[in-house]
Amino acid sequence: METSKEIKKCLEIQKIETEKITWLNVNRVASDEMDYLKENYKFHSFHLEECLSKTQRSKFSTTPDYFFIALLFPLYNRRFRKITSTEVDFFVGPDYLVTVHRKELPSLINFFNSCQISELQRNKYLADSPAALLYAILERLFSSCLPIIDNLNLNVNNIEEHIFQGYEKRMVKEILTVKTSIISFLRIIQAHRNIISKLLKKSDSLPSSERLKTLFENLFDNADDIWQNLENMNETIEAVERTNNSLISFQLNDIIKILTTISVIVLPITLLTNIFGMNLKYMPFGGHPLSFWFIVIILVFTFIITIYLFKRKKWL
Repeated sequence: METSKEIKKCLEIQKIETEKITWLNVNRVASDEMDYLKENYKFHSFHLEECLSKTQRSKFSTTPDYFFIALLFPLYNRRFRKITSTEVDFFVGPDYLVTVHRKELPSLINFFNSCQISELQRNKYLADSPAALLYAILERLFSSCLPIIDNLNLNVNNIEEHIFQGYEKRMVKEILTVKTSIISFLRIIQAHRNIISKLLKKSDSLPSSERLKTLFENLFDNADDIWQNLENMNETIEAVERTNNSLISFQLNDIIKILTTISVIVLPITLLTNIFGMNLKYMPFGGHPLSFWFIVIILVFTFIITIYLFKRKKWL
């Protein structure tokens, strides 16, 4: 077991050290990485087990030495047009920040790489406190949600345009796809505001508490804006779904009405045809050479009278 803070090459762990902060970025959630954290940072086993757990859930807890945050963020699968979640875990100590993730969020990966490469970025984001660095990371993660929201909003607008262009049946699947994505998104970020509220309370005991409080208030507003956008979008897609279902029902009722009308119009003609088709000795026009044409005229006249009555009743 490794006793020093040197990181083995086999571990998916990156580190940036400055005079004030150490940022440890764990790119793989595996037992070897968790053993390293347990040995070198003395994190509680149940927090490390939370990282390893396949059950994803948001969480905030504190200890005398650090506080632990687990947050979920959305991932958009363009191939299947589906939103899934990925978890990011944060260990925030007095002079360090540890991020644990599965290397699925480009915004987090790019931010760490830019801080690692650029001295200007390090001086900007790793020269204050771990809490300020946490804010910078969360701000980028929340910002990465906005393109997904824009894409969902575009899909909703496209559906609204197409449902009045004769594509109602095709839009049923599109509506369900977008609706499922919105609900998944809401489920993923539903705990964000609560956890940031706890961070706001915790910021009072940290250095530069007033500045951090302002930063986390902005972060809370960002999370609230995302939630409100999704709520509004969810209401919109539900209204669109109701409209689309109404249009489909109207079309179905119209088709049933036409078929019923045709059946009713044909009914007296069919009745007369059956009557004249009886093989009886005494029938009207039975022996007349023009009997066929007389019967045709009667049927046509019956048809015209039926159409006239339907028109007058405004059933057609």
